[in-house]
Amino acid sequence: MARRTKWVMSVAAALAFFMFFSWTQVFAAGLLTPKDGSLSALAIRDHTVKVVIEDGYAITSVEQVFHNPHDHDLEAIYSCPVPEHAAVAEFTMWIDGKPVTGEIFEKKEARRIYEEEKTAGRDAGLTEKDHYKTFDISVSPVRSRQDTRIRLVYLQPAHVDTGIGSYVYPLEEGGVDEEKLAFWTANDEVTGHFSFDMRIRSSYPIDAVRLPNHPGAQINRDANGDWLIQLSNQAPTNATDSMAQNPDLAPNPLPETPSAGSIDERIEQSSAGKRGYADYRLDQDLVIYWRHQQGLPGSVDMVAHKEAGSDRGTFMLTVTPGDDLQPITEGRDWIFVLDISGSMRGKYATLTDGVQRALKKMRADDRFRIVLFNDEAHELTSGFVTANAQNVAIWSDKVAQINPSSSTNLFAGLEMGLRGLDADRTGAIILVTDGVANVGETAQRKFIQLLEKRDIRLFTFIMGNSANVPLLEAITKASNGFALSISNADDIVGKLLLAMDKVSHEALHGVKLDIEGIKVADLTPRTIGSLYRGQQLVIFGHYWKGGEATVRLTGKVTGESKTYQTRFNFPTVNVSNPEVERLWAYASIEDMQAEIEDFGEEADFKQGITDVALEYSLVTDYTSMVVMSEEQFTQRGVQRRNKSRRELETAAQAQRAVQPANTKRVDSGNPMFTSPRPSFGGGGGGGALDLWYGLLMAPLAALRLNANRKKRNQG
Repeated sequence: MARRTKWVMSVAAALAFFMFFSWTQVFAAGLLTPKDGSLSALAIRDHTVKVVIEDGYAITSVEQVFHNPHDHDLEAIYSCPVPEHAAVAEFTMWIDGKPVTGEIFEKKEARRIYEEEKTAGRDAGLTEKDHYKTFDISVSPVRSRQDTRIRLVYLQPAHVDTGIGSYVYPLEEGGVDEEKLAFWTANDEVTGHFSFDMRIRSSYPIDAVRLPNHPGAQINRDANGDWLIQLSNQAPTNATDSMAQNPDLAPNPLPETPSAGSIDERIEQSSAGKRGYADYRLDQDLVIYWRHQQGLPGSVDMVAHKEAGSDRGTFMLTVTPGDDLQPITEGRDWIFVLDISGSMRGKYATLTDGVQRALKKMRADDRFRIVLFNDEAHELTSGFVTANAQNVAIWSDKVAQINPSSSTNLFAGLEMGLRGLDADRTGAIILVTDGVANVGETAQRKFIQLLEKRDIRLFTFIMGNSANVPLLEAITKASNGFALSISNADDIVGKLLLAMDKVSHEALHGVKLDIEGIKVADLTPRTIGSLYRGQQLVIFGHYWKGGEATVRLTGKVTGESKTYQTRFNFPTVNVSNPEVERLWAYASIEDMQAEIEDFGEEADFKQGITDVALEYSLVTDYTSMVVMSEEQFTQRGVQRRNKSRRELETAAQAQRAVQPANTKRVDSGNPMFTSPRPSFGGGGGGGALDLWYGLLMAPLAALRLNANRKKRNQG
């Protein structure tokens, strides 16, 4: 057991260093850029972000004001990375001083309407999705010497893993679309007001919140127990003084990750100081973590929406298992499949350091292979290598001599990684990539067929924005492994220790969830696969009428069948969370999109996505959102469905905001699990978990010590 824990830690250390980000090349996103590439980018006057996380999902509102410094009107494009599993619910432009919310049309029809409005010289906007990469929004006209104000709102799930929740506000362009980067200029500097305000509302107690790269953030709790996180380029706050007054809050434990500087270091005074602001650069993702208290029970939580008089309701069911998956003690073979394409160039020095550190800490009887890929794949090692001191020194030097370049032949890398597996030893593949499969085989079905031939788990670490997340998640799921998306600004150590803790424990495979007693349909995901230690299972679906139901979770652990079940009521009426309808719709669209990636663009799936997107007002690969004046909406006979839906959602949000966070747990009277959920620093984690707990809490103690010292000196 002790040897196993030590080995897991060595691999975790390697992975941690793989993905520390070297800040030599950063690209900003979320910018309004003239379509005429010869013109300079528009000035960002204001950038305001408001986020509310509650009931298992996040609502993000981004409002920006741009200024056109040119002496003529122009068309511009606003572009931002697609957040993971995010559904755009609103795009609003201010026309004649009034906000106008967009409506959804089929993609070609939306483009036609926008071009007609643009040609007529009327204000218009168009939101399109560039597959998994960006939301691209065209705006015309951007008036000469005037400001343009826009707002984007999106919804996304916000799950908790091993007691840790995380949220990323993406600002960095992923650096993998060189053609796009070469064409567009970029102005990533806010010269006016920048603010980021987040409220975390949870019926389960939260005992810590942190931002790895923004120690200047203000973090507080209000009377209702909500956590408030604020960043701003207005008058700076002395975080140490605030903490000295209330050391129990100790807002921001540490940045271990090398960064481009904290918010305080990255703000430079400029001419904007006349307005009372400092410049702020939009070139680093904002990453927020929160940690639940230890010892919380395994649970089933549900958010539902069902209006009075309607037979059908929509639900989001979140299953958080108890901690009954046991540690694995047997040794394994590990195959490292590493992306060395050109976009990894700025990160490769830390990747090399990570490989060297990991190999030096492996046991003498551990074995490893190292496979590298760019436009082709090759293996550094000739088969598996025993991790003795001599081999470690040799292969560490060889890894350090690699020079990243060229494109990304992901298929070739995986294919080579799967060669030469030993059937008598348990093995796993660690895939680290920040790019897209753009050379060689790129069809998702071919990747899945490749992995289905072998009984091996694939664990994928997806670095930065703009990676092909749908493909990487699909192939990882097909192998019953798991994928983690990691921002370049992320707290990499914690993410990877969390992942390696899962690998070192049993998993529940062949998972199914059945609901009996009421009619349910349209469940998503259709196939669950495996559940690893600390993972939540989130199921969306429709139900009819309501009433008591039996919910049963089944699977196998090391071949032994496991069953967990509970009984609870589905509500006959509940209008507190209308957003769950869009969340269900987008999850269903992602399921259908995955089928298209597997089997090609069949007409039924394409039409299915289009129909759901039109009904629930969502931007997809086949639908876009158009903004024009209210008069033009009326003249064109457009039903204002999205406007009405947004009014319903914002009214519900306002109602929830004045109430304490209510529990969504539905199995309290008949618990599905008998043991507490896993958590960092407790729940029998040991090893990686306890180390991460120490990493989190040690800087907290240091901050308190510094605050107390300052207090004594002042006294």
